[in-house]
Amino acid sequence: MARIVADVCVIGAGSGGLSVAAGAAQMGASVVLIEGRRMGGDCLNWGCVPSKALLAAAKQARAMRSGAAFGVQPVEPLISFAGAQDHVRGVIATIAPHDSQERFEWLGVRGIRAWGRFLSPTEVEAGGDVIAARRFVIATGSSPLIPPVPGIATVPCLTNETVFDLRERPDHLLVIGGGPLGMEMAQAHRRLGSRVTVIEAQKALGREDPELAAIVLDRLRAEGVAIAEEAPAEEVAGTGGAIRVRVRDGRVFEGSHLLVAAGRRANLERLGLDAAGVAHDGRGVTVDAGLRSVSNRRVYAVGDAAGGPQFTHVAGYHAGIVIRSMLFGLPAKAKTAHIPRATYTDPELAQVGLTEAEARRRHGSRLTVVRWAYRDNDRAVAEGRTDGLVKVMVVGGRPVGASIAGAQAGELVALWALAIANRLKMRAIAETVLPYPTLMEINKRAAGAYFSPRLFDNPWVRRAVRLVQRFGR
Repeated sequence: MARIVADVCVIGAGSGGLSVAAGAAQMGASVVLIEGRRMGGDCLNWGCVPSKALLAAAKQARAMRSGAAFGVQPVEPLISFAGAQDHVRGVIATIAPHDSQERFEWLGVRGIRAWGRFLSPTEVEAGGDVIAARRFVIATGSSPLIPPVPGIATVPCLTNETVFDLRERPDHLLVIGGGPLGMEMAQAHRRLGSRVTVIEAQKALGREDPELAAIVLDRLRAEGVAIAEEAPAEEVAGTGGAIRVRVRDGRVFEGSHLLVAAGRRANLERLGLDAAGVAHDGRGVTVDAGLRSVSNRRVYAVGDAAGGPQFTHVAGYHAGIVIRSMLFGLPAKAKTAHIPRATYTDPELAQVGLTEAEARRRHGSRLTVVRWAYRDNDRAVAEGRTDGLVKVMVVGGRPVGASIAGAQAGELVALWALAIANRLKMRAIAETVLPYPTLMEINKRAAGAYFSPRLFDNPWVRRAVRLVQRFGR
C-alpha cells in the first residue's frame, strides 16, 4: 500500500471534480483525482450529453413529419432506434477525450481509477493507496432515486443510467416522473415511434412557471404523449414487456418498459464520511456558503454532493468557488439567484432568478412583469416557431427573474443570466443593438416593453415633446 501526499485530493471525475482538478493542477498544486466509474461522470455518460443526443435524433424524425407548412411533403420516417442510440454513443465518444484520464495526467493530475473512502479526517484510501492531502474535494455527483413504490423492486426499471443502452424501441414507455428528464425522454421516445405515458405525482414540470410550462405540455400532448398528473404511483407489477402501474385514484397504466425519472440522491454512501468527521444528510454534505464542510475544514463539496441545485453548470460554478478559497485563501461564496436552468424539450423551457409567483411573494407591489410573445418576432414567424413567451420580472429597473418557453429558450435565457449576475438594468438590454432577424430580439422587445408605458403613456413626456417641437431649433 503506497502513501501519496498531495495538496488536493478530488473524489469524483464528473464536471465539478474535473474542473477543480484541472484548475488546481494548472495553477501549480499537486492533485490526485479518484474515480470509481467512468471519467466524465453522469453528465457525459448518462445525463446531459446522451439525452441531448437522443433528442437531436428525435428532432430529425419530427422534421420529416412536419414540413407541410413550408411546402415540403411530410413523410413518415423509417427510424432505426439502434441507429439513434449509435448516434448517442458516437457523441459520447467524441467528447470523451476531453474528460479522459490521459488528458488529465498530461495536465499533471495523478489519476486513480478506484472507489475512494475516508480512513480519517486527513486520509483517503483508493485502489490500495492512501492519499494524505491538505484539502479534499467531494465531487461524487448523484444517482437516480428509485421511489419506495410497492413492487417497483421486482420489475425491470430503466433509469437515465440504462435507458441509453436500449437497442430496440420500446413499444409503450411508461415514465414515472414529470420533471425535466422525464419530459425530455418522453418526447424523444414519442418522436422516435414509441407510445409514451408520463405518470406524475403532482404537476408535470411543476417547478416552473405554470403559464410557460403549459406551452410545453400542450405541445407534448399534441404530439401524442399522454400525461397523467396528480397521479402518485401506488403499485408497480409485471415483467419485462408487460408492466403495470396503478395510481392513487385506481387507474392502471400498462406499458412495455418503465423509466423511473423521479429525482436523484447524492452519492455519499461509499465515502466513509463518518470516519472523516464530515457532517452530511440525505441531501448531501453539510457545507457553508463557501462549500466547505462545517465539521471538517479540510473538506469541500461541489455539485450534487453539496446538496444544492443538481445541474452540470452549477458543479462547474462551484469548482471556481472552491479553487479561489482552496488555492488562494480568498473569500468566496456560492449563490443561486443568477443560476439558470433549462429543459430541452421542443419547445424548450428556461428559467433564471425568480418566477413570477416567487417574485410577487418577495417584492409585492414593487414588481413589474413584462412579456413578449414569440409570435411577434419576425424570425419566429419565418421559421414557424411562434409558440412561446418571454416573461421578465423587474424590480427597481433591474431584472430579478426571467422565464422563457419557446424555441432556443436555453440560449435566450443566457442574456438574462448575464444581466442578473451583473446587476444590469433593463436599459442595458433595451439599448443593445442586435442583428435582425434573430430570436434574441424577443429579449430586447421585452426590455423595451418595460419602458413603453413610461414613455408613451406619460403626459409629461408628451408635453416635453410638444415644447421642443414648438420652440426647439
